[in-house]
Amino acid sequence: MERYDLVVIGAGPGGYEAALEAAGLGLRTALIERRQLGGTCLNRGCIPTKALAHAAGLYAELSACGRFGLSAEQLRCDPAALAAYRQSTVETLRGGIALRLKQKKVDLFQGSGLVTAPHRVRVEPPQGGALELEAQNILVAAGAKPAVPPIPGAQLPGVMTSDELLEWGGPPFGTLLVIGGGVIGVEFASIYAALGSRVVILEALDGLLANLDRELGQSLKLLFKKRGVQVHTGARVEALEPAGEKGRLCCRYTEKGVPAECGADAVLLAVGRTPCGLGAFAPGVAPASEKGRLLVNSAFATSLPGVYAIGDAIGGAQLAHLATAQGLAVVRALAGKAPGLRLDVVPACVYTEPEIASVGLSADEAKARGLAVQSKKYPMSANGRSVLTGQERGFIKVVYDPAGRAVLGAQLMCARATDLVGEFGLAIANGLTVEQMAAAIRPHPTFSEGISEVLRSC
Repeated sequence: MERYDLVVIGAGPGGYEAALEAAGLGLRTALIERRQLGGTCLNRGCIPTKALAHAAGLYAELSACGRFGLSAEQLRCDPAALAAYRQSTVETLRGGIALRLKQKKVDLFQGSGLVTAPHRVRVEPPQGGALELEAQNILVAAGAKPAVPPIPGAQLPGVMTSDELLEWGGPPFGTLLVIGGGVIGVEFASIYAALGSRVVILEALDGLLANLDRELGQSLKLLFKKRGVQVHTGARVEALEPAGEKGRLCCRYTEKGVPAECGADAVLLAVGRTPCGLGAFAPGVAPASEKGRLLVNSAFATSLPGVYAIGDAIGGAQLAHLATAQGLAVVRALAGKAPGLRLDVVPACVYTEPEIASVGLSADEAKARGLAVQSKKYPMSANGRSVLTGQERGFIKVVYDPAGRAVLGAQLMCARATDLVGEFGLAIANGLTVEQMAAAIRPHPTFSEGISEVLRSC
């Protein structure tokens, strides 16, 4: 039986980065993955989605290049070439992970990993021939899968989760119906609208991106409306049915209590993701759980001795970078080192057009906690780089303590928001004040000048 200091189940961002860190700290490490290296993020989530978003953004920009004095003829979307670009991006990054694991001497096992007892893991390769590993510690990073709601007709042809939609190799749909107005739903809506599809979003809650500052969702809804995307909030789906035309679908729903229906060529189910952590345990061995998510303490330890869990498997914010940070924290603790990361300062990013990002507290969240805060907003319509690149509605908002002047949060909706938000995360993690952030000179003309402007207004 092979013996390891750490066995990691799941090679997504949380798992493979933890394995690399552990090996770098001198721990003999094994990594088990039943599908492809990189997990959901690389193969069925973050990377392929953002590759499509990049391509769709270029398509939309070229379609409107006349405003810059340019012209483009015979512009079209080549579905096969688009799929090839997406796949080559994934394979390039997957190869990079494999090389890093080899360089760090992490033992990689292909197959399903099952915890059979404390300190015991069975690997079940797809070709058969199970083997047993002994581990001083086990880290479960099994991720999550798309949730399929109990809607009549959810299994009909043409009804897809994000996994199936990413594998779609055909042309953009005439009409795409998106059920769910969270991050996954609005990202795919933005992509397909840019590629020329008619997009309809049905969201059961009162607004888009309900987990973020409400102004972000409100502004995105206005932009979607301008681009022809129909957004229905307070909409509850009753059933999906075949429509009269071959291959078409009909969705029956109620919007604020009023019955309605919508026809579509395809339907995306984007109502969240279900944790897969329990699938990493043999029958009768699973630790404490709740609604499918593994329960852990502040050190990410489960109720089984020596077994830890991170990422989507434990619920909470389902973000690749958070899973990575949690995995690094576990490994560094096992090696007797400080975490090195602030796990309470986690940026959230949405890759629509324009991008959306948030970190720290919103003004509403701060007030709900009884904190006295102030917020200031700078409209990016006054930013030189935004004007010359033809950006639409956008802003940068900062939330701060009026007494001590510490930066407490920020919400951004503008070009490169997902890059700019890192400045605010750094400030919050280090307790910087508005004045300390504002002391830096930011180059002109850049989107980052918007940060200086909003800070100077505080």
